[in-house]
Amino acid sequence: MRICMHGFVTGRVQGVSFRQCTAEQAERLDLDGWVRNLNDGRVEVLMEGAQSAVQELAAWLEQGPERAQVERVELEEQPVQGVTGFVVRR
Repeated sequence: MRICMHGFVTGRVQGVSFRQCTAEQAERLDLDGWVRNLNDGRVEVLMEGAQSAVQELAAWLEQGPERAQVERVELEEQPVQGVTGFVVRR
């Protein structure tokens, strides 16, 4: 079953390769979507794909890459949007 999750990651998540590492994890899990930095210091992410893969990336977001310090991950399920590929938005 294909699902879509959208949300925000708070903490030291900018300037630590968070977006690039998220994209690499998403591609490894065959997920579609995007990730981007926000002006308020958070990272926004949309991920879509198999439920188990989305759950795995959601769990990874709780830790992030080695230099990140994740304080909070807020995700909510949304209707599937039909995005293809996973991109780092600027």
